[in-house]
Amino acid sequence: MQHELVDPGPLLTPSGGLAQVGWARRPLLDCNLENAAFYPRWRRALQRLRIKRWDYYAVFTPERFFAATIADLGYAGNVFVYTVDLVRGDVHEEGLVIPLARGVTLPRNSDRGDARFAGRGVRLDFRVSGDARALVVDWPRFRGGLGLQAELRLRCPPTAESMTIVIPIAGERFYYNRKINCLPAEGVIRCGDREEVLDPRRCAGSLDWGRGVWAYRSFWNWASASGFLADGRTIGLNLGRGFGDLSAATENCLILGGRIHKLDQVTFDYAAPDYMRTWRFRDNEGRLALDFEPIVDRVATTKLGVIASEVHQVFGRYSGRAVADDGEVIAIDGLVGFAEEHRARW
Repeated sequence: MQHELVDPGPLLTPSGGLAQVGWARRPLLDCNLENAAFYPRWRRALQRLRIKRWDYYAVFTPERFFAATIADLGYAGNVFVYTVDLVRGDVHEEGLVIPLARGVTLPRNSDRGDARFAGRGVRLDFRVSGDARALVVDWPRFRGGLGLQAELRLRCPPTAESMTIVIPIAGERFYYNRKINCLPAEGVIRCGDREEVLDPRRCAGSLDWGRGVWAYRSFWNWASASGFLADGRTIGLNLGRGFGDLSAATENCLILGGRIHKLDQVTFDYAAPDYMRTWRFRDNEGRLALDFEPIVDRVATTKLGVIASEVHQVFGRYSGRAVADDGEVIAIDGLVGFAEEHRARW
């Protein structure tokens, strides 16, 4: 269990199989999706419609959660932005579906290259330069015409570790993902006449960078948090299950001061469809014991004929304890984050 990758190389072999399977602290594999070969040759031209790619950035502030995504789902692009008021419990979201993802640009790998979309009066621009990630969002019709503009800068020191996982899904399908937590965030978010200036000592960003080919019917849970301990160290969580063959590795980890502390199996104990009840997270080695108290349930649904999805992304606060690799017991008290259930036909 928990096979750690340490050698760089390609994601896919010349025949289309995964070259390595497991998890890593850094993005070691080149995402050579041109080698994908999960359909027989006579259907190979249709493969593009099944490959999923996305860059999902989020920022946690003491009072707000902000997220912006550029995605290419093969048959369509999906661009969306949403904000969650963690004090009032308000959620507002705007999104676009772009046939065949025309105008969507996404990078080959997670450590360099830019993601962009401009059209229908909307602009999203995610740029990577050295240890900084600059995000620009301009959505004039957001919230009934109030408009939303964001200019953010997330710092990702070269020494910071992140959770990268590559696993098979149903034979030749696969999931390649990198999640970076606890990126100090600065900049400004404007919505209408309200302006929030981000302080990197109190605000933290994250990236969910995904590439792969899923089974048509998919289910997964994901939980994430990024914040700060009382002593000033950054603290983050990344927990997941349900999306593929986890026999070689899970993506479960604690992120403390920019370092990954790997966890093995973690249970998600919650009472669907009552997502606003307390969620409980426990691991199989006695290193994680967290309760999650919900504040608001963001529900996002998509229905496009044979394509459908429903996500309950519940925002709230984590409390309990976690044990680092060196045995340090970390007390977690009111850490803002989310936990979600996602079901899709895509």
